[in-house]
Parts: sequence; structure tokens; C-alpha cells
Amino acid sequence: MKTPAWQRKEGKSATGGLNAKGRASAKAEGMNLKPPVKSGDNPRRASFLARMAGNDGPERKDGKPTRLLLSLNAWGASSKADAKAKAKAISARNK
Repeated sequence: MKTPAWQRKEGKSATGGLNAKGRASAKAEGMNLKPPVKSGDNPRRASFLARMAGNDGPERKDGKPTRLLLSLNAWGASSKADAKAKAKAISARNK
């Protein structure tokens, strides 16, 4: 039996995260994933950036960006530290 698309390369975006096929395959398994909010002051964006900034693991491996860094870049952050700062700023503006 094949693994779901969200676990395979065909369901992952080259710039980090899942593509539409990956989100559809996750939804078929009962997950409720929403498309990313990559700009603006949306609270989901702040939450994502804060969560990802706290993840363990390197930003680069063998000189290449990891999927963690690719996702951060896609959501508008250049590093874990930048993601943490942006999450804090977005949250402050939303109060």
C-alpha cells in the first residue's frame, strides 16, 4: 500500500510545506489543513512563525536549506530568530 501523498515528495512543495495535492491527501485522512497565510497580520501566520521558530533542527544541512528554513522563507521569515521576532510583532499589532 502506498503512503499518502502528504508524506511523499509529490505532496510536498519545493519551497516548503505541502502543495494542494498534499493538503488534499491529508484531508482524505481526516486532517483539517488550511492553505497557508504567507503575508499580512493574520493570527495564523503569527502562530505558525512562533511554532516553527521553536522547532529543533538545523536551518541548513550540507550548505542547503532544510525544509524548515524553506517553510520559514515561504511565510516571510529568513531564519528562526526572524520568525520569532515577526511572530511577536504580528501578535502585538493584533492586540
